[in-house]
Amino acid sequence: MKKKSFVSSLLNIIPVILSGFVCLGLIFLLHNKANTTPIFETTLQEVAPIFIAISGVFAFLIMAYLAYRTISLKSMRASSMSSLSEVTQKMHHFRNILLLLLRSKMWIPGLKEYIDDEFEGLNFFDVKEFYKGKSKLAIEFLQESHHYGDTENLYLEMKSLLMTSPRDKKIPENIDFPNVYNKDIVEKWLQHKCGSGLWYYFGYKFVDFKDSLNIEAVFNRHQEKIMTLAHSIDSTAFEDSSFNEIFLSKLGEYMSKEVLPKLYELQGPDTSQLPASLRYVYVVFLLFVFFGILLPLVSLMLGLPALVLIVGFSIITSSIFFVAIALYPFLRKEIIE
Repeated sequence: MKKKSFVSSLLNIIPVILSGFVCLGLIFLLHNKANTTPIFETTLQEVAPIFIAISGVFAFLIMAYLAYRTISLKSMRASSMSSLSEVTQKMHHFRNILLLLLRSKMWIPGLKEYIDDEFEGLNFFDVKEFYKGKSKLAIEFLQESHHYGDTENLYLEMKSLLMTSPRDKKIPENIDFPNVYNKDIVEKWLQHKCGSGLWYYFGYKFVDFKDSLNIEAVFNRHQEKIMTLAHSIDSTAFEDSSFNEIFLSKLGEYMSKEVLPKLYELQGPDTSQLPASLRYVYVVFLLFVFFGILLPLVSLMLGLPALVLIVGFSIITSSIFFVAIALYPFLRKEIIE
């Protein structure tokens, strides 16, 4: 993987290196020509308007491309933010359901005190990553002889989904429902398949855990509220559902396979900055404007030395060369992205 990354980086920098050599070579050749042929300076001044025109055309095309891409990115990001907001709201509803379940009486008496008091400061991620040796409390917890039908892990998992940071050790009295979830916590939820515990305990292995999870002890008004929240998450998926172990199993599977992956995907990379490809294009645009238009104009108006025009011509020519050899890889990358 590292070798592939190195080769990719090398291929990306080759056009820049070649263009640099073209620029330096042209400066050397043209400067040498100007020193040996006095009339060459007049030729440069006559050719300058053509270079200004060529640079203007390239600058205009690049500016039009940048404007188009900026509008497209703005539209895409608006659509992405709308989708992210929708999925975030689903996560809010799911966490509200978990909050009702955690505070219900479906748990074996003593379990909450055992986890929240005796193992205060332990979170689900510490237990899942005990092998890293970062949490002595997690190792101690795993070495304990538990007496709660192995529902301790489900309780810890549900608590983890009410946290907003992987470093949280307990859930606050007032649960936070942020506009955008921290990507670190979403990554942890996804990594440890949080939510799938509902499917495992209430679906796949419910026969083994039905004596340890008394879902009938959940108040009727809370059951109704949970079903209302589930319909808000996806009215189609939970259309014919009623509050029972099948519903809870289905809910956990839906959240772990549908909502969490989308929540992570839609957050994506940092969208506060322009993509690297557009920044490169903007640099090329600046080169055409400064060295292809402004510098030759100033040189002609002020009668600056021929070296100024030579530098401008060399940079513009090497820039055109760069565009020519880098165009295919650039377009290929744009299509893939």
